[in-house]
Amino acid sequence: KGHEAASKDFEPQDLNVSVVGRSFMITGANSGIGRATAMAIAKKGGTVHMVCRNKDKAEEARADIVNESGNSEVHVHVVDMSETRKVWEFAEAFKKEYPSLNVLINNAGCMVHKRELNAEGLEKNFATNMMGVYILTQSLIPLLQKSRDPRVRQQVVLTQQWAKANPVIHFSVMHPGWVDTPAVSTSMPHFHRMMGERLRSVEQGADTVVWLALSRAAPRTRSGQFFQDRRPVPAHLPLAWTHSPAEEIQRFMTQLETMARVIQSQPDTELSGPASSSRPQFV
Repeated sequence: KGHEAASKDFEPQDLNVSVVGRSFMITGANSGIGRATAMAIAKKGGTVHMVCRNKDKAEEARADIVNESGNSEVHVHVVDMSETRKVWEFAEAFKKEYPSLNVLINNAGCMVHKRELNAEGLEKNFATNMMGVYILTQSLIPLLQKSRDPRVRQQVVLTQQWAKANPVIHFSVMHPGWVDTPAVSTSMPHFHRMMGERLRSVEQGADTVVWLALSRAAPRTRSGQFFQDRRPVPAHLPLAWTHSPAEEIQRFMTQLETMARVIQSQPDTELSGPASSSRPQFV
């Protein structure tokens, strides 16, 4: 009931906007929250770049979005966010093809239960949920900086650090609540059955993402905050010792940058085929 209760205080005019001419990149946009977000933005006239792993599912979702929104400015880019070097190559190619990007929404994520490594030797959950987000955002920051009213949504620690380093861009991160998405039903089937109708709809889960991406009110908030139901909330649970010392966070950011540089410097031939001793192993 959290969304229903919170929505009583929402300002209806916040999403009474047209974003024709503004461009939005959404990872994992063919299902769940990503698809609902893409649909909402397309209905407001925005140019949508859907970054998806599965081409067929992406094209099917694109057709539905175009048909329902009447907006043909919806583009599919086939990228697996767990394939770290390919994420970087995509971002570099995107910068050359498109003159601007107003909003980046890092939505794609995974919950892989068995240990798997990607081509670069990175564990797949980390590669998808962290390293892919880091490389995509870091690579696109120059393009975002050139655009009007640029915004990014992503991981909590990265959001806080990038907000400090890039004052021109408005960074934010959000929690959608527990939502009835394919990811939850597939990765957490028992929880999904137990929660049943108490789970939020994908539209409710996407509401704060859409608000952060579209509303004029969102960039008036302080950059680098954690949101739920359109309001900033603490990034740490009460009594939960999840804070990190500044030096630990800086060490983490340095490690991400080091990994990114190594991956970007590797020739393609070293990242194909079976594992070899020449490939960097990040475990």
